[in-house]
Amino acid sequence: MKLFFQIFKYLVLVLLALSMLIPFLWMISTSLMNELEVYQFPPKFLPSTWKWSNFIEAMTLQPFGRFFLNTLIVAFASVAGQLLFCSMAAYAFARLRFKGRDKLFSLYLATMMIPAIVTIIPAFLIINMFGWMNTYWALFTPTVSSVWGIFLLRQFFQTIPRDLEDAARVDGASEFTIFWKIILPLSKPALATLAIFAFMGSWKDFLWPLIVTNRMDMRTVEVGIANFSSLYSTDWPHQMAAAVVVMLPIVIVFFIAQKYFVRGITLTGMKG
Repeated sequence: MKLFFQIFKYLVLVLLALSMLIPFLWMISTSLMNELEVYQFPPKFLPSTWKWSNFIEAMTLQPFGRFFLNTLIVAFASVAGQLLFCSMAAYAFARLRFKGRDKLFSLYLATMMIPAIVTIIPAFLIINMFGWMNTYWALFTPTVSSVWGIFLLRQFFQTIPRDLEDAARVDGASEFTIFWKIILPLSKPALATLAIFAFMGSWKDFLWPLIVTNRMDMRTVEVGIANFSSLYSTDWPHQMAAAVVVMLPIVIVFFIAQKYFVRGITLTGMKG
């Protein structure tokens, strides 16, 4: 009976894993079809002729070179901003003592309950007031800090023994020296986790770049993928080919930094 339940459990897990993989496999299959095969009924899972040229054509039909450059600039600015600002705020909430610290942190956490869509119009009005439409400032400024990033790093900072800081203070280290030379080097797993999430969030963002840019040379890759759809038709093979290419950097980054990602999630406690 125990063996039966083990087999049943693994069978359910395999089916769940396949349910997550099938859309990606279908996307890859569609990217290799010609346009007529996509609309065949019953639908075909494998193309009769694998059309690898779809990938080259997809990258040339739209200026994806510029799209990738824009997205990389925005993603790296977002990652750098979150690592800097979130770590500084998290250190203040985790280590510094000031009046109303815990209440202020609770207020920060409460903002996580506000849907992001609610803040889009105020953010757009501010960006427009500054005259930043169709600029990199408009694309990455709202993403240089996040409440989730502050929460993640604060929880991790609280797991670091205070004895290290006390010893540094005895030696005359300033608060910034302790933060820069002790806390941050010991927090590489959490920082790597935040960097991965910030990169992935910025890379796959669609709605905000669509709102704050209307020039082709300032579009990002996700908006570029949507350009294959028009009012009357969608070029599915080229759109799926572009989606596969755009997905590759996220997959590569995840596998390269996977050990930091898993370790950061494991070591990040809920203390305090």
